[in-house]
Amino acid sequence: MLAAERHRKIIEKLEQLGAVKVSELSEQFQVTEKTVREDLEKLEEKGLLKRTHGGAVLEQSGEDSLYPLQFPNSKHQQEKAAIASLALSCIEPNDIIALDAGSTTLEMARRLPNMPVTVLTNDLLIIRELIAKDQVRLVVPGGYRHNNLLIGAESHDWIKRLNVHKLFLSTTGVHLEYGLTIFTEELTKLKKLYMENAKTVYCLADHSKFDKGALITYAGLHEIDFIITDDGMDAEVEAKYEAQGIRMLKAALTGSGKRTKRKV
Repeated sequence: MLAAERHRKIIEKLEQLGAVKVSELSEQFQVTEKTVREDLEKLEEKGLLKRTHGGAVLEQSGEDSLYPLQFPNSKHQQEKAAIASLALSCIEPNDIIALDAGSTTLEMARRLPNMPVTVLTNDLLIIRELIAKDQVRLVVPGGYRHNNLLIGAESHDWIKRLNVHKLFLSTTGVHLEYGLTIFTEELTKLKKLYMENAKTVYCLADHSKFDKGALITYAGLHEIDFIITDDGMDAEVEAKYEAQGIRMLKAALTGSGKRTKRKV
């Protein structure tokens, strides 16, 4: 069994049970306990768990579950609402935008005014939100249903011919070393395809996603034009990313007493 598959199964077991033991994982995977401890160490470095004596427990501050698309993540709703509102301020009439699948982009769809824009998306929940807005031109790639998504390689060539002005991208983790990461391999190709065909790429990530790395990297931070986040980020974390040239747009939380600010 490959290390990536072991890591996925470890996270699955943690989400089911809340804790795992090295000895049990060693027996389950038919590998040495040393190998399991190395697996746990790598997952801890990514902020996905905390090691304990003889095992590990789930990192309670971790943002997304393994199945964020089937069960849209409901954590940090205030932050996501603020980020969605700031992201919408970047959209102009007659823009062609792409909304990646995710809970914050879903919030964007809910808040998007009924205005003349073209929206490309494969997220069925976003489609449901937009279908009643008659001024929004909805463009949906073909494919088959996978949880709340339409996916299929046959639609990739068609997407390559589209001209997207602005892409609003979701992510599970943002990390200086690992870049933008997710858990699901099937989604990486479509995310990359969206990025290749977009003039400007915005990544939507609340403060809890920074310094976190999921299992699969789908983009480097240098491939993103802006990260839209909230003002709940620790000052040291913010400075670390800005020192690397990362451009951030920060949304003030409702009632925080701070104004929404843009750093470009």
